[in-house]
Amino acid sequence: MNALKNRVQLIGRMADKVEVKTLESGKKLGKIRLATNETYRNQQGEKVTETTWHNLVIWDKQVDILEKYTDKGSEIGIEGKLSSRNYTDKNGVKKYITEVVVSEVMLMGSKP
Repeated sequence: MNALKNRVQLIGRMADKVEVKTLESGKKLGKIRLATNETYRNQQGEKVTETTWHNLVIWDKQVDILEKYTDKGSEIGIEGKLSSRNYTDKNGVKKYITEVVVSEVMLMGSKP
């Protein structure tokens, strides 16, 4: 069996424009939420669409591409890996988050 890998592939629509932050090191960090939809028929035969939201982390050149060519509602494809981390919020509560750290971005269509 091939080695198992932490790999994620998604195609979806951006909730908003990429949120960009330039770090002290000069590296660009981008964050977006990506919506993916799954459609099925329930027991009554009605069509149901469920939306799942994914938190994405993007770095450097990929951020530049998203800034230049995408907007809220743009359809993109990504490949990356799952990453979990925790942090303490301003109220002292420990929070946990799972994100997709993006390694590749594909533009799927025109700007909305």
